[in-house]
Amino acid sequence: MSLQLNMIALLLVILIILGVVSHNSAITISAAVLLIMQQTFLSQYIPFVEKYGLKIGIIILTAGVLSPLVSGKIKLPNLADFLSWKMALSIVVGVFVAWLAGKGVSLMGEQPVLVTGLLIGTVVGVAFLGGIPVGPLIAAGILALLLGK
Repeated sequence: MSLQLNMIALLLVILIILGVVSHNSAITISAAVLLIMQQTFLSQYIPFVEKYGLKIGIIILTAGVLSPLVSGKIKLPNLADFLSWKMALSIVVGVFVAWLAGKGVSLMGEQPVLVTGLLIGTVVGVAFLGGIPVGPLIAAGILALLLGK
């Protein structure tokens, strides 16, 4: 069992290095926090992060997206804007992506072994292609569609 923990620690160190090299603080901080948790008394809280981390992250992400609207930096669209084809398309795409992410969460729960591949792909996309690390849910949703789930 300690060999596996050491391999996980090594993976986290590699992720930290990738995050530093690619100037991606999200990967660096996430991997560093998890490595510290794994190697200290904080390891008892890893199941909490596993269970609630995604929900907490989505709440924080949603608050970050809504905050410019609340602060007044972005104005609430008027009715004419809602009737435009761009707004209609943005609503349809938003619904589709939310549905897709939901399929991804289900797939990740049913086949957790696939999470490793999704995470590696997401890290590569973030580290080398300038992506952001919200990709695992959408990637899992696309994978679920491809697998017919």
